[in-house]
Amino acid sequence: MELAYIPSPSRGVLYLGPIPLRGYAFCIIIGVFVAVWLGNRRWIARGGRAGTVADIAVWAVPFGLVGGRLYHVITDYELYFSEGRDWVDAFKVWEGGLGIWGAIALGALGAWIGARRRGIPLPAYADAVAPGIAFAQAIGRWGNWFNQELYGRETHVPWALHITSSADGRIPGYYHPTFLYESLWCVGVGLLVIWADRRFRLGHGRAFALYVAAYCVGRGWIEYMRVDDAHHVLGLRLNDWTALAVFLLAVAYMWVSAKKRPGREAEVEPGTEQAPSEPAVPGKSGSAASAPEESGKAGAPKDTAGRDTTGDAGAGNGDAVEAPEKTDAAPADGKDADAASGASEAQDETAESAKRG
Repeated sequence: MELAYIPSPSRGVLYLGPIPLRGYAFCIIIGVFVAVWLGNRRWIARGGRAGTVADIAVWAVPFGLVGGRLYHVITDYELYFSEGRDWVDAFKVWEGGLGIWGAIALGALGAWIGARRRGIPLPAYADAVAPGIAFAQAIGRWGNWFNQELYGRETHVPWALHITSSADGRIPGYYHPTFLYESLWCVGVGLLVIWADRRFRLGHGRAFALYVAAYCVGRGWIEYMRVDDAHHVLGLRLNDWTALAVFLLAVAYMWVSAKKRPGREAEVEPGTEQAPSEPAVPGKSGSAASAPEESGKAGAPKDTAGRDTTGDAGAGNGDAVEAPEKTDAAPADGKDADAASGASEAQDETAESAKRG
């Protein structure tokens, strides 16, 4: 008898009158709200508008649910289409069975449609919602606890999960709570993305790629602990191979993106203020401080004492220099003055002679 363990719920559904409230669906709904709330805060901090994340989530969430269910049904088709099974059960999402790989893939398609309608770059949106998705997964994993599914090997650790009933016919007992391990890992992934995003100012989809890569690392060893039925390829569960392939793609994307487009987007949503640019440098072309106003005297020549000679003829300011207006009373030079004096004396002598004659 175990002295300490995690108990399983006696049932996974509560009834509010005739309305059933299923624990699995309830966990998913709470996770979606957390992802949208946190994504909205991060989107605003990046320069976007409030409400944009929720508007795009209207497209992303339904696509994600469909994608997650399709992946589960395709990879575990024998649960629904083999002899003695009812194919209608493939539509009973509330009974569990959502593949994260399909949810992310088809959810990204829905997000792309919503972002395209708003004229928003999908990588910027993905960066904003990445940690929220990780936290949503952490919450959603508790839906497996309500359904008593996806647990690991038998164990006697104090945190063992006590299984009282199982849909796969397993003997009730104490097992590794792999749902709890993955939930805690997802919390750590979300915190890692938030820290790295602040520290390195990740942009152009790199924060989302970091979330994907970090999640795949944890999913690999958690998947190895699970004992539920799954397809195997070369001795490894199918989800292990998927995690490895997606991890390599995420790391490659981060490396290529960092080389081609370092930093963050200057604008994440049309019509919003761009991120602060570099401060103006005096003398730099295009800078407000590069050409101080000189009251129309830019390029004016200076004399040796540094005085402005704009008024002189030939000034280089491009304005015509007006010459002083000529008048009849303009002063004569010295020779002209002597000639005028001599002529006046001659006229006086002639007039005196005429009087004497």
